[in-house]
Amino acid sequence: MAILAGIDEAGYGPLLGPLVVSASVFRLPDEMADECLWEALAGAVTRRAFRKSPALPLADSKVMRVRTEGLIHLDRGVLGMLRQLRQTPRTFAELLRLTAPAMKGQMGGYPWYAGGDLPLPRQADATDLALRANAVTEAMRRRGMSLEAIRAEPVLAGRYNRLVGATRNKSVALLGVTSRLIWEVFSSHAGAEPTRIVADRQGGRIRYLRYLQQMFEGAAIRVIDESDRRSAYLVRDGRREAEISFLTGAEDRSLPVALASMVSKYVRELFMELLNRWWAGRIDDLKPTAGYYTDGQRFLRDIDRAIAAEGVDKSLLVRSR
Repeated sequence: MAILAGIDEAGYGPLLGPLVVSASVFRLPDEMADECLWEALAGAVTRRAFRKSPALPLADSKVMRVRTEGLIHLDRGVLGMLRQLRQTPRTFAELLRLTAPAMKGQMGGYPWYAGGDLPLPRQADATDLALRANAVTEAMRRRGMSLEAIRAEPVLAGRYNRLVGATRNKSVALLGVTSRLIWEVFSSHAGAEPTRIVADRQGGRIRYLRYLQQMFEGAAIRVIDESDRRSAYLVRDGRREAEISFLTGAEDRSLPVALASMVSKYVRELFMELLNRWWAGRIDDLKPTAGYYTDGQRFLRDIDRAIAAEGVDKSLLVRSR
């Protein structure tokens, strides 16, 4: 058996709301490590034509059409895969407790998140979701696969601003969060079984050896490839060994990365729903925002008086870059 993990983010570019980095970890037969997992699970999962397909959507979150179709596809994909871990969160708070337990202590510093919660799923029918998830369970069982873990790390605006301030570079800040998830997967899952950890390229960077040396101090690290599409390294630390790769377009090349992308997007969208709901309670007829730069600036203008009235620390709301 082998371990195959994927790591990806959502919310790197916006002005408002969290950056979220997530990981998914699968165990599968050795011979499947190079196989297309979408093909291996064909019929049970799909990465296209979500509205028409009865399969569970698993794809890059950017193609989930959240702006036009809402959260239904993310509901199905993320909650359906959590069922492979025998987890059925009924609320956003439960989802965070399962995937990002450190969040509970951080949300209290943000009025728009503190004490807020949302029922899950947001749009998907629970029975339909269960049927799709059951089909995935059976398809994975037939192929000898299992989902081992789903982990999310939301970076709320205040922490994001501190990270960027310390590094003076948002791509380095992102790499730092990604590195912590790589280390967590490596330390928790690498061992007797061959292990691969795949992440999306970080800001176009090609060379990662220096960062891996800092992350795995004292480990033996060998460069496998540093090319336009792939940067790959073999890391050996005592009894643990893993191939760690950073790929261009990883969400389209690796199902575990696609699932991580969906988890990140889902968690971010739920945080944004809480943020919009809190400010809408203070401004009549407030149009919600997805938090991206142009509309985020509009949103800030709309809530300007409420920011002053509530005494809000803008460094907890607005990203520095």
